[in-house]
Amino acid sequence: MPTTYFLLNVTLNQEQSVIDNIKNSLSEIANIIFDIQGVFGVYDIVLKVTSDSEDSLRNTVMSKIRSIQNIQSSITMIVNE
Repeated sequence: MPTTYFLLNVTLNQEQSVIDNIKNSLSEIANIIFDIQGVFGVYDIVLKVTSDSEDSLRNTVMSKIRSIQNIQSSITMIVNE
């Protein structure tokens, strides 16, 4: 199953809001499994998304994650299986 990790930087003090928005957005998608954690360090949030197809992952990124407010920057890492 294709897996992608996202490292997110968000607006100061908006970490929990972004986490909640991502959880709500991704929970609506049947073929997506995800884990999200707030972290300390260079990035604010780590998100792992697994899907049954690469197309589904791509659509998730384009339609759901990129539309969430207060994400300042992101790094996307696709797992090489």
